[in-house]
Amino acid sequence: MKIYTKRGDRGETSLYGNAAASKASARVCAYGEVDELNAALGLARAALTDGEMDAILGGLQARLFELGAELATPPGRANEASVPIGAAEVEAIEAVIDRLDAELPAQKHFVLPGGAPAAAALHLARTVCRRAERALVRLGEAEPIGPQSLVFLNRVSDLLFVMARLANRRAGLPDVPWIARRPG
Repeated sequence: MKIYTKRGDRGETSLYGNAAASKASARVCAYGEVDELNAALGLARAALTDGEMDAILGGLQARLFELGAELATPPGRANEASVPIGAAEVEAIEAVIDRLDAELPAQKHFVLPGGAPAAAALHLARTVCRRAERALVRLGEAEPIGPQSLVFLNRVSDLLFVMARLANRRAGLPDVPWIARRPG
C-alpha cells in the first residue's frame, strides 16, 4: 500500500470506514490536535530520564491513539478496531495525579513553564493538550463526541502540569513562580 492517496491534494482525508471529510472539518481538526499532543508526549519522553514518568507517558500515548480512532469515526458508525475512552481511563489518570502530586510541595503561586528540559517539554505538551481540548469542545458543539473524551483530555492536561513540576523537583530545580508586576 502506498503512503500517499492523493485525496489530500484536494483538501480531503478519510474518516474510519473511508468516508471523505474536509481536512478543515471540526472532526479532523480535533483528532489532528490529539495527534499533535501525542507527538509532544513523544518529545517529552525523549527528554525524560525518569523511568516511572516515561511509562506513564507511554500509556497516555496509547490511550491518545484510541481517542484519535474514536474521533476519526463518524457519528453513528461503530469502530470495532478501537476502544472508546471511558470513566476507567479518567479514574486511572486521577489516581496517578494524586500519587505524583503527593511528592510535591503545595503550590502557592502560578508557575512559569520551564526548568529542566523534561519539565519544559511537559509544559509544552500541557499547552498542546489544552488546544486539543478546545478543538474537542468545538467538535462537540457541532457533532456528538464520546461522553468521557473531553473529561479525559482535561485530566491529561492536569497530569502533565503535575508531571512538569515533578520533573523539576526530581531534577533538583524549584518551580519558578510568576510574580505579578504591581502598578505604579
